[in-house]
Amino acid sequence: MSYDPSPSYPVPPPHDSSPSYFTYPWAPQPPPEPEPARHRPRHAALGHHSDLRVLRTAYRWQRRVATLTALGYFTLFLVLSAYAPEFMAKDVTDGLPVGLLLGLIQVPVTCAAIALYEYTARRGVDPIAERIRKQAELDDKRAEGGR
Repeated sequence: MSYDPSPSYPVPPPHDSSPSYFTYPWAPQPPPEPEPARHRPRHAALGHHSDLRVLRTAYRWQRRVATLTALGYFTLFLVLSAYAPEFMAKDVTDGLPVGLLLGLIQVPVTCAAIALYEYTARRGVDPIAERIRKQAELDDKRAEGGR
């Protein structure tokens, strides 16, 4: 004796007001409707695009270089202040100790870190982001044209 999956009772058509689950879990489920064929792009979707990984890597290096420039100098200043106080107390000129001079140089080093951040953005990150933006626009136009 074999099992017949077709129900022996009538199955009512689905209504908008009916719940999205079956009342009887043992009742056979309707076959899924096939999805309409769509135009597939020749390249991967943007979520899996290798350019996004390249952009993230470029941005990560940009942040690291700028951050390490400013924080590296500040850390050097703190280490010298803590472990080499006799060096920091030496006079560079009459009345200007090394520690004060290194502290004053902190402002131009911070400005240099900002300039380095801008330079690496224009040189490395912005061109990649612009290329991804243009590709996304082309993808949108292709998707609209295929509808």
